[in-house]
Amino acid sequence: MPADTARTMNADKTDGEREIDRIFALQKKAFAENPFPSYDRRIANLDKIIRLLETNEEKFAEAISADFGNRSVYETTIAEILVTVSGAKLAKKNLKQWMRPRGVATPLHMLPAKSRLEPQPLGVVGIIAPWNYPVQLALAPAVAALAAGNRVMIKPSELTPRTSEALRETVAAEFDEAECAVITGGVETGQAFTETPFDHLLFTGSTSIGVRVAQAAAKNLTPVTLELGGKSPVIIDKSADIEKATKSIAHGKMLNAGQTCVAPDYVLTPKNKLDETVSGIVNAARAMYPEIDTTADYTSIVSDRHFARLKGLVDEARDRGAKIVEVGSSNALHPNRKLPLTLVIDPPKDTGVMKEELFGPILPILPTSSPDDAINHVNQGERPLALYWFGEDNDARDHVLQKTISGGVTVNDTLWHVAQEHLPFGGVGKSGVGAYHGEAGFDTFSHLKPVFYQSRFSSGGLLHPPYTEKTAKALSFVRKIL
Repeated sequence: MPADTARTMNADKTDGEREIDRIFALQKKAFAENPFPSYDRRIANLDKIIRLLETNEEKFAEAISADFGNRSVYETTIAEILVTVSGAKLAKKNLKQWMRPRGVATPLHMLPAKSRLEPQPLGVVGIIAPWNYPVQLALAPAVAALAAGNRVMIKPSELTPRTSEALRETVAAEFDEAECAVITGGVETGQAFTETPFDHLLFTGSTSIGVRVAQAAAKNLTPVTLELGGKSPVIIDKSADIEKATKSIAHGKMLNAGQTCVAPDYVLTPKNKLDETVSGIVNAARAMYPEIDTTADYTSIVSDRHFARLKGLVDEARDRGAKIVEVGSSNALHPNRKLPLTLVIDPPKDTGVMKEELFGPILPILPTSSPDDAINHVNQGERPLALYWFGEDNDARDHVLQKTISGGVTVNDTLWHVAQEHLPFGGVGKSGVGAYHGEAGFDTFSHLKPVFYQSRFSSGGLLHPPYTEKTAKALSFVRKIL
């Protein structure tokens, strides 16, 4: 390409696009010079993540609360800091084992050759983080990518600008940008980020945007991990302890005001336990958040647009005849954007609350006539990111686990499978592609290169031409031992 043409094309780009290009080129060059970082270097990078989280905890808490309007420092500590630090420490503890070549069985007729899988870094990994857990969902994937020996570029959400800037500053203070860097910017910058020819791209967000990210990445044949969402159901079995179940459901729904990709999206409960389920959730919610509009414990909805959407969904359900139960003061509106937990009892299936992922403190509760009725309801929709089952009947539990497909499951609680770093976290179908966390994250951001080590005592030469009677005998022997 002529130099003047290149200069013209570069001049047409935004500052964000030019920054993406610059850092990507820098990281590609650095990776080419050191394509297999040592164990010590990877440990040092994990220590940097831990240090930037622990020394900037207050800074992140203030930035996130300012971006949302209000979020409890405790929620940020638990869901952003501790979860991510835990993942980084687990990676440190297990990294030596994860990096080792993995022996693979070699068939009898190929012996005494050896076979193994050798984990190899991919190169430059792109991470697109959402606004709802803006620190955890930026740095937890970075932990996995850095442990696997990659360079990392992170694009946080424009909906949480203070947090995005805090991420940019803290990462820059710990890392050389050839190792790990944060790119801030709006929608155009995000689009350019998806079109960058990364060696792997991880996106966390809505299914609709995930489709566009996958399409953009496909132009470069960039492999993707998509952490999406969907309508994650709760199934209450007739054997469940309703009081315990409803406490867990209320907590899982109201954490971060329901702005959680694995939050319970709707509840399926036996018809004869409907009233008990509703009152149990109401009582649990009131106990946790006595004054929603004044307490600092309860999180605001992130923006006016999101707040208006949620109010519209409730209004539609009410207009269609659904019973609405608000748990908390309906005065908790602007400027705080605190939406009370809103239970929507048995709404019509074609209302928005039953068609859209809610991503807020709205919880439809539907009566079911049998366990199979609940299973059929789940299976009529797209495969969810999470499923929650409550009960004491192990046969009933296993029946649900076998008959439904979801990204992950927590039994007799909500959310906790995501925090268990030894379990892969990911979706299935429209709730996501691929998984990470723990060793699964290391493998996601590695090429498990298959290597076959031929023995100097190999008899494979018997199968080379020219073919003779010896070849026929060798083939006959191989057939017998296959």
